[in-house]
Amino acid sequence: MIKKLSLIFIFSLVAMLLLVSCQRAASQAPLASLATPTGSTTAATVEQPTGLGQVQMIGTTQMIQTMTAISVQTKAAQTLIPGGVQPTSTPVGTLGTPNTFTLVPPTGVVTTPAAGITPVVIVPTATPGRPASYTLMTGEFPYCIARRFNVNQAELLTLNGLTSTSANGLQPGAVLHIPQSGNPFVGERALHPHPGTFTVSSANDTIYSIACYYGNIDPTQIIAANSLVTPYTLHINQALSIP
Repeated sequence: MIKKLSLIFIFSLVAMLLLVSCQRAASQAPLASLATPTGSTTAATVEQPTGLGQVQMIGTTQMIQTMTAISVQTKAAQTLIPGGVQPTSTPVGTLGTPNTFTLVPPTGVVTTPAAGITPVVIVPTATPGRPASYTLMTGEFPYCIARRFNVNQAELLTLNGLTSTSANGLQPGAVLHIPQSGNPFVGERALHPHPGTFTVSSANDTIYSIACYYGNIDPTQIIAANSLVTPYTLHINQALSIP
């Protein structure tokens, strides 16, 4: 009986040893398969596991390709002009020597004349003959206009529906129709002798009121004789040459 139990125990122990040996062989890869044989020129083949690792590798590859494309486009843009800055608008002016532009001043800007050059004063021309209409300026009145253009004062008032009283109430900016009949002014046109010199004595004096003071002088004649520039501002004690 004891001999029989001993045999059973021995067989059980051998079976356990065999079982443990089989599990170790199945769980461990042979060391020889990890090493490259000496003298072999064939590289070991490593299989890339599928799943999350493969997705990460694909995403990284796409990112590198995108960054490379952006870098190439940036370098191409920088080669268009020196400095890599591409102009967004066309420069104003005329292209002269390389990297130099001659700017054209905008319309209406008055440039400062060069040294030694006297600016030309543009004087308005006198109204020739008898104009069809005339706009009153500050200091002017209908009788003054009749003397200046040598027209009959009564016809001037009638044509414009005025009386001697209402004529004195006209304000600057009023438009007078000038008679074209050819009848002259009745009376003396020149109220004061000239040529001469007129000294400004009031802040109300204007080129137009001074012309009316003399009667038969056009304001543009006074402007030309004194080289005045618009707006023809006068100062007290200023002496004006009257032609």
